[in-house]
Amino acid sequence: MDLSALREDFPLIAKNPHLVYLDSAATSQKPKRVIEALKRYYEELNANVHRGAYRLSVAATEAYEEARRRMARFLKAEEREVIFVRNTTEAMNLVAYAWGLRNLKEGDEILVTEMEHHAGLVPWHLVAGLTGARVRAIPLTEEGRLDLSALDGLLSERTRVVSLVHMSNVLGTINPVAEIAKKAKAAGALVVVDGAQSAPHLPVDVKALGADFFALSGHKMLGPTGAGVLWGRYEVLEGMMPFLGGGEMIREVFVDRSTYAPPPGRFEAGTPPIAEAIALGEAAQYLMEVGMERVYAHDRALLDYALKRLEEVPHLRVYGPQGPDRGGVIPFTLGRLHAHDLATFLDEEGIAVRAGHHCAQPLHRRLGLAATARASFYLYNTKEEVDRFVEALLRIVHKYRAWL
Repeated sequence: MDLSALREDFPLIAKNPHLVYLDSAATSQKPKRVIEALKRYYEELNANVHRGAYRLSVAATEAYEEARRRMARFLKAEEREVIFVRNTTEAMNLVAYAWGLRNLKEGDEILVTEMEHHAGLVPWHLVAGLTGARVRAIPLTEEGRLDLSALDGLLSERTRVVSLVHMSNVLGTINPVAEIAKKAKAAGALVVVDGAQSAPHLPVDVKALGADFFALSGHKMLGPTGAGVLWGRYEVLEGMMPFLGGGEMIREVFVDRSTYAPPPGRFEAGTPPIAEAIALGEAAQYLMEVGMERVYAHDRALLDYALKRLEEVPHLRVYGPQGPDRGGVIPFTLGRLHAHDLATFLDEEGIAVRAGHHCAQPLHRRLGLAATARASFYLYNTKEEVDRFVEALLRIVHKYRAWL
């Protein structure tokens, strides 16, 4: 990729040459064309969708549905299987309540993993509490991978759902979803995939994964906040009741009863995030033009370079697997410094990293840590920024060596 030209696409990066932004796992920067898509909707297309017969509403509806088509191409899915939501969290709750609440019962089991984001755990906890189902977890190996040797023993006729993250937001581990899904389907379980980290960084083919549901957040893949996608296999979506009730998701409404629209409309109650969905479609188009294979290759090159250079930093410990099954995420600790202090010291050097448990408390508990600092890369990062990151860490080691 021509990084110097590509970086000019991102106004915040172009206007802040001294900033090294290494927190894309939390939220990505936005290219000009995505920002302009938001602006263009409000200046040129601002009308509600699906309901108006006048030209402005028809144009807004076409732009909104074009965004759905783009997301379908991005995921290699059918348009009718793409549901716009606010984010991965809402998508996971939609599945848990609209499917889980009506299909789980006492004695059923929901299989998750020890590396799940809270969005992949808490909705299942809530639904399990209402249905009497039980949540169990695939454990981790010391290297930070799923212990697949334990999977066969965990799967049984009681397993109704296997819900797992595609790529860990903490360790960067890329899980073998297709392999796990094949075993889950053989046991009769539904497969739900949290793709919040994988969709922005890896080529994704939802059907090749063998999933029934795949969730993503737009703001992590160059899109705006407030728009995400739940992809669902149509045969499953068709048999589900709505998650939210109100306008647009209906077929007919009487005083005492309602019937519902087919998917995806059934799951898009009320006025949707129109501008945000249109801008998300623009982000997906941008990534498809760059090429997701190139995005992943760039992430991997930065990851490999950073891991090698970080070996120069005394007292630094990096977590996560070594090998090709890892994305561009580096959680780390530095001696006895608290992760929040470490992130503050790096911020003073112009380096933006995340600090905390990253909404993955069970994983940090498994690692024996309260918190980590985390650097994460994306297509606009460079090797020079990795060098600045490492050099800042070396200065912190020198300045605070008495605390290490």
